[in-house]
Amino acid sequence: MKKQLLLLLCCLALVFNAEAQQTKPDYSKITLVIHGGAGTITRKNMTPEREKAYQEVLNQALQTGYVILKKGGSSLDAVEATVRVMEDSPLFNAGKGAVFTNEGKNEMDAAIMDGKTRNAGAIASVTTIRNPISTARAVMEKSPHVMMMGNGAEQFAKEQGQTIVDPFYFRTETRFQQLERARQSEKVKLDHSDTTSSINNGENIFTEGKKFGTVGAVALDAYGNLAAATSTGGMTNKRYGRVGDAPIIGAGTYADNNTCAVSATGHGEYFIRAVVAYDVAALMNYKKLPIKKAAEEVVMDKLVKFGGEGGLIALDKNGNFAMPFNSEGMYRGYINNKKSEVLIYKD
Repeated sequence: MKKQLLLLLCCLALVFNAEAQQTKPDYSKITLVIHGGAGTITRKNMTPEREKAYQEVLNQALQTGYVILKKGGSSLDAVEATVRVMEDSPLFNAGKGAVFTNEGKNEMDAAIMDGKTRNAGAIASVTTIRNPISTARAVMEKSPHVMMMGNGAEQFAKEQGQTIVDPFYFRTETRFQQLERARQSEKVKLDHSDTTSSINNGENIFTEGKKFGTVGAVALDAYGNLAAATSTGGMTNKRYGRVGDAPIIGAGTYADNNTCAVSATGHGEYFIRAVVAYDVAALMNYKKLPIKKAAEEVVMDKLVKFGGEGGLIALDKNGNFAMPFNSEGMYRGYINNKKSEVLIYKD
């Protein structure tokens, strides 16, 4: 009897030891990758002041998320905190810098996904939530749903203690003037799409050209878990309650520990129909493609043939990542235990 008990204890010890090994943090692979939108972003349309401003916020976003990862925090915590930095900046079409609809409103969408469980949360067409990405996470963790929209999402945000602001918080004069020009031309414009504007009123300093201004982050934490988060203000002069790809799981946002985490930026209608984010994961899963090849096949081949412009960031469970785009430029950056870098232009 004693021998049997001893054998049982040994077996249990081996099981517990194996589990401990599995949950032991590995900080060598922790990685964070971000984007701040893609489009006709070129040096000729960029001043040194504007470039510096973008670099500063992108670096701030990277450092914010990476500190969380270095302390053993989760990939979900990292991507949420990272995206909040960009939502709070008027430089990007998300949160504070959201563009105006035809009705003169700022309507925002966001999504987040946990690669470990494949749980996800998203919100769409909200006008009073300061940080949409945090409410998207609340939908994932504190409701039985995946997506909420409009007044219902805002009511839920209030009940969850999310920061609610007056819609005027999102107003910037640059964005409003973009709407006025779009109204005059009666043409839908994607984010800040005026290539000739020279507005610089101190509130916003972007005049670099047509740009798809979604922001996003993907992260790998010390426990091998992936997460993705995306947030956007949508399309200048949009009508009829239009919603893009950012809050749609599989289109603009996706995460699965078995393959990768993806956040996309571009012309949402094409990204929805091409199911861009999931397509990258599917190529890795079914064709066993490495992440860089899978991401490039989707963005540089399939999406181009489809007529879609933009890019994405993708990260796998080993810390390998890709940042392909088929436009002139994409605000992007990455940080790991080897290097931290912010990039803007195609070259």
